[in-house]
Parts: sequence; structure tokens; C-alpha cells
Amino acid sequence: MSHRVSAVVLAAGKGTRVGAGKNKIFTEIASRPLLLYALSSFTRSALVDEIVLVIAPGEEGVASTLVEGMEKKIRITRGGKERQDSSLAGVAAASGEIVLIHDGARPFPSTDLIERVIDGVAAHGACVPVLPMADTLRCGRIDDYLHSASIDRAGLLRMQTPQGFKRDLIEQALAKATAEFTDDASAALACEIPVWVIAGEEMNIKVTTKEDLLLAEMIAAARA
Repeated sequence: MSHRVSAVVLAAGKGTRVGAGKNKIFTEIASRPLLLYALSSFTRSALVDEIVLVIAPGEEGVASTLVEGMEKKIRITRGGKERQDSSLAGVAAASGEIVLIHDGARPFPSTDLIERVIDGVAAHGACVPVLPMADTLRCGRIDDYLHSASIDRAGLLRMQTPQGFKRDLIEQALAKATAEFTDDASAALACEIPVWVIAGEEMNIKVTTKEDLLLAEMIAAARA
């Protein structure tokens, strides 16, 4: 049985660590705004029925101009103060039984990843992509000595997006959210909603710093 799928792309943040002097999702990489890469990933999937773009208040005009002529119509809605507020606004504007919530600052999710998340939601109700932690972990501070105890990295996971949910489950979880969550799986887990895990992708990077922008530029140029 097929489900209507909505993709909610979050682009209402400030992105100050990139140092672009504006919302980083409008920063160009390989002569194209960062945001368009993420949106294009969802337009390419035959399983995604609609796309909702959550933008900061006051940026609706530039966003509307940016998405004109894309393969699928992009519905634009305003975000909120916290991340979960923007997620909830996007979910409220979506009509799908399955909702994918994606950080607009992750420009390169593959169609395969998107569709594996959809399959995971259909089977389990909630599904997120992750990568295992590969680096050695220790406690300490910059410009100080390391603590001697090591941290067991077995079972530690790096969270990615898109994170997918049955609509009623994530709407309920986000509506109840009181603490500030860094991803939507946190809100679901706080409501004791089981979340299924699948393998993420190394190329599904998140652009947070100037160095991330350089890496994204190289990936975009190589793919072009």
C-alpha cells in the first residue's frame, strides 16, 4: 500500500558559524545556492509527493524567487524561534501520511537514502539515517590537558537527516516538546516513540563552518 509522502526542508536558521553574513542556505556553491541542492534531491524522488520549505520570517520573497521553475512545486511556510517550532510549522503545512524532515544545510542526500528512509517509516513508524562514530573519543578542553579516561565509541552514532515519521507521531511529539532539541528524533524519543535506524551516507554532510562550505563546493563541482 502506497503512502503520500511530504518532505519538509528546514531553512529558517541563521547559520552564523559559516560567516556568510546572511542565511547560509542562500550562499552559492559551484554557482548555485546551497538550498537548491537539498531541494533538488527531493524533487528527483518519485516517492516524494510534495515539498514544504520552512524559511525564516522576512525571507519568503527571496525563497519564492529561488524555487521558481523547479520540477515539483515548493510550498513555503514560516519557521519559528526554535528548531522544533520550525519542524512543527513544516509538518502542519504538509499533507502526507509520511513526513520527512531534512536540514536544508545538508545539500547532498541521495535519492537512495531518501527512499530507504521512506521504506523504514512505512515499516516501523519512524526512521533515521546514522553513521557510526569512527574517531577516538576523549574528554577534555581546547588549550588544556586531556583526561586520561577514554570513551567507548561502540554504539555511538552520528545523526543525519532526512528523518522520517508517520505524520501523527511526529506532530504529537513536536507539539509536546518543551526542551530544545537538536533533531526531530530527540522529540520522538522523548515521547517514547521507537525510532528505527538505517545506514546514512558520508557525502550527506552538514554545512556548518567555512571549511564545510569548501568541502561542499568540491563535492558539487565533482558531481557537475
